[in-house]
Amino acid sequence: MERWGASMKEIERAISPPHEQKKSKPKEGLTGAKERWTEAMNVVPAILRAARCEGSRLHTSSSLRHIQKQTRLRVVDNSELGKSAMLEGRPPRCIHVYNKKGIGRTGDKVLVAIKGQKKQAILTGCHQDQFPLMPKFDSNNIVLVDENGSPLGTRIHVPIPTFLRKKLTEMSRPKGVDYTKILAIATRFV
Repeated sequence: MERWGASMKEIERAISPPHEQKKSKPKEGLTGAKERWTEAMNVVPAILRAARCEGSRLHTSSSLRHIQKQTRLRVVDNSELGKSAMLEGRPPRCIHVYNKKGIGRTGDKVLVAIKGQKKQAILTGCHQDQFPLMPKFDSNNIVLVDENGSPLGTRIHVPIPTFLRKKLTEMSRPKGVDYTKILAIATRFV
């Protein structure tokens, strides 16, 4: 503690409140204790800043919970590619989010790197803070799809939000991609 410019006695005196401090002079009064207290409170933040800079493992910023590039995802369908990647302990990572903001939410289409291949997927559950009446999941769940929007697996193991019914039907095109097949293979809705 000496290296931060304060001795142990000064730190102990700084931490204890004014009414618990021993009076060095019998007639010092309350004003002297208040002055010592305010002086000590100016020393304590400097000590904490120095301790934080010295490699202590305190986190000063909150973790990001967005689906963005390099985010690890969890495959929740029973496709062979997804099962083998999850069993190896090398989950897929997001390469690109197909929207203007670059931050994915539930129902968005993403491009993932899985076992050295690029595959498209639909986010079926996110860990980030959600809109009202939207469930929050423990992991970032995806369902792998091909270029036509058909899922690669035949079953989804986790519940998916009912909000996806509306969003995936809006994303589907009459003579193009049909994402409603994901809803057909889902076993449970939340």
